[in-house]
Amino acid sequence: MPNYPLTRFHEQATLSDEEAEVLRNLGEPEMVYRRNATIRRDRDPVDGIYLLLQGWATSAIRLPAGQRQIVKVHIAGDMMSTPSMVLDTAADTLTAVTECRVSKVPLTRMREVLIAHPRIGPLLFMSVQIERLALMDVVAAMGKSSARERLVRLLLDFHDRLARIGAVEEGRFDMPLTQELLGDVLGLTAVHVNRTMRLLEREGLIARHGQRIVLGDIEMLRTISPLPPRRIRFDPAWLPGPGEM
Repeated sequence: MPNYPLTRFHEQATLSDEEAEVLRNLGEPEMVYRRNATIRRDRDPVDGIYLLLQGWATSAIRLPAGQRQIVKVHIAGDMMSTPSMVLDTAADTLTAVTECRVSKVPLTRMREVLIAHPRIGPLLFMSVQIERLALMDVVAAMGKSSARERLVRLLLDFHDRLARIGAVEEGRFDMPLTQELLGDVLGLTAVHVNRTMRLLEREGLIARHGQRIVLGDIEMLRTISPLPPRRIRFDPAWLPGPGEM
């Protein structure tokens, strides 16, 4: 069985040993997807969600005119396709940016877990609210900030999320996204992304070495970002504690 990383859950709340074991082994045996492979297409029947065990992937919505809007860039530990749980057919396409290891969780398995371990329901509910908050920030930044501010916010988001899984060293991290993909995340052209990257480099705020990004002055970047970092409340009062359900 796959060993799903529990970083996101450990940031949210105290887990019992039993809950950690259930979540760690939630999915089916892992599958490996090569770079650029489709993990699941939009309008496919919905029969499960996906756990990203390793790698980078995107969730994208295709508009009627053919344009692609990437609504989420996933890293290891993310749950993918949870919004489509309420639909008969998937709303988005999941694509591997790098080689990915993925474990599928059938909805029938999810039902069994929620019945047998009721507290996992509120834990998942909390995870969904964190994702919703992140999407609210994206919408706010897209609508009311400059290209420079949007890119800074995105780079800080990658830095902070990767730091939680130990993938950042002194402001350095690998970012395997092309400028075209970054444009589809930010709502900009690849040319505009390149121009904005170069501006940040000239300002001494970032450096690029292939896929390696170096954030030179994180505190200054945070002052440029249109939104502050969010601090998730650990073990909120409304969340039942271990053994209370």
